[in-house]
Amino acid sequence: MGNGTKSAEHLTHEDSRYEDSRYEAVRSRDARFDGAFFFAVETTGIYCRPSCPAVTPKRRNVRFFATAAAAQGSGFRACRRCRPDAVPGSADWNVRADVVGRAMRLIGDGVVDREGVAGLAGRLGYSARQVQRQLTAELGAGPVALARAQRAHTARVLLQTTGLPVTEIAFASGFASVRQFNDTIRAVYAATPSGLRAAGPARDRASRRAATPSAGISLRLAHRGPYQAGPVFDLLQREAVAGVEDVSGVPGRRVYRRTLRLPYGTGIVAVDERPGLPGTGGGWLDARLHLTDLRDLTTSVQRLRRLFDLDADPYAVDERLGADPRLAPLVAARPGIRSPGAADPDELAVRALVGREEAERLVQRYGKTLDAPCGTLTHLFPEPAVLAGAEPDGTAGALAAALADGAVRLDPGADRYVAEQALLAVPGVDARTAAVVRTRALGDPDVAPPDHAVPDAWRPWRSYALNHLRAAGEWEHR
Repeated sequence: MGNGTKSAEHLTHEDSRYEDSRYEAVRSRDARFDGAFFFAVETTGIYCRPSCPAVTPKRRNVRFFATAAAAQGSGFRACRRCRPDAVPGSADWNVRADVVGRAMRLIGDGVVDREGVAGLAGRLGYSARQVQRQLTAELGAGPVALARAQRAHTARVLLQTTGLPVTEIAFASGFASVRQFNDTIRAVYAATPSGLRAAGPARDRASRRAATPSAGISLRLAHRGPYQAGPVFDLLQREAVAGVEDVSGVPGRRVYRRTLRLPYGTGIVAVDERPGLPGTGGGWLDARLHLTDLRDLTTSVQRLRRLFDLDADPYAVDERLGADPRLAPLVAARPGIRSPGAADPDELAVRALVGREEAERLVQRYGKTLDAPCGTLTHLFPEPAVLAGAEPDGTAGALAAALADGAVRLDPGADRYVAEQALLAVPGVDARTAAVVRTRALGDPDVAPPDHAVPDAWRPWRSYALNHLRAAGEWEHR
């Protein structure tokens, strides 16, 4: 029906059963479905996450939506109690390889704000009209509405965690004008920007009072279900490239820091490792961002979410892999294991090819020095065009040139199969390196190593299965 929901008289028997199962998730306040769908209450005009602690509404008053943007487009405003915009993103967008999944990854990266719908469509290889039609038909909202919902969330974070003037927040969030910003905040949150700031949780108010330009922006990066932070931080520590990355502290309490090249400027991020907590309802990683341009907030957060695989659905992964006799004890020992991605896909590709030591040499020789270095973080990883011009010979130069001229595309909307074939066409790039890039840079959850046979029963989570084996010491680290 184009609005992400159906009226009662148009529900088929199958639709009705599907919505009944969603209502049961709402009744049980099941946090496993936070971000997978949203529900709205017609009598209050409010939409919520499934785990909202408020009194469960009557079934006849509830409507379901695939996205927050669809709920907003139908006139519902966000619940102030459960903050439905703060949930992890749907795992579907990272898993799916079709145009809708690719579009959602690009919108999350801020492409619509920077390049408009035409830019989004061009990256996908479709017309703007086709993209609008497909997104609206499946998600109940088009690219403009989806980007608007994302801007509103960014604005709320800045309002409640920083002391920035409202005007600065409006433009930092991606709005074209203060009037557009004010209208959107009122429509989404039923409050003025100043009212939304005053209504922020106590933690956010304390963070805002302590915030200074040098302190950065404090964020909680939400995830669903259990999260095995240890193996993720182990991997990042093994791979850390001096000058660009740093991991400090003892296991269980480590801090990962790195530099970021972003569309409008640069950034430095610190993410804290959290020890495993009892229960499976979800949690978060604490992060702090220092940005030279606040317009990069949304993009930097999405890149961190991909790096730490925070939008995964560990319930689906563990259910499938836990049914395998070989993996069952590993899943039981480490529920919620993740498949880390990349903060910068082009950088990851070069590093996967040349290795850590050579990557450090490239950073020191060709990386851009930060205007304000922070401890051991002194450089940005060199851009492909710089590497291609500085060292054009050899495999690294060939890969850098392919990345620079677009022959190999690794952005969030890239077609994974096409990208892998383009990588394999680069002289010197072997199938193993291409598989690493497909897993990490492109976030493919179902990559098998080319030189080993792995069971089809592990599909569509073979990337996660290999991470279980690596964490248990049963597979070489690569």
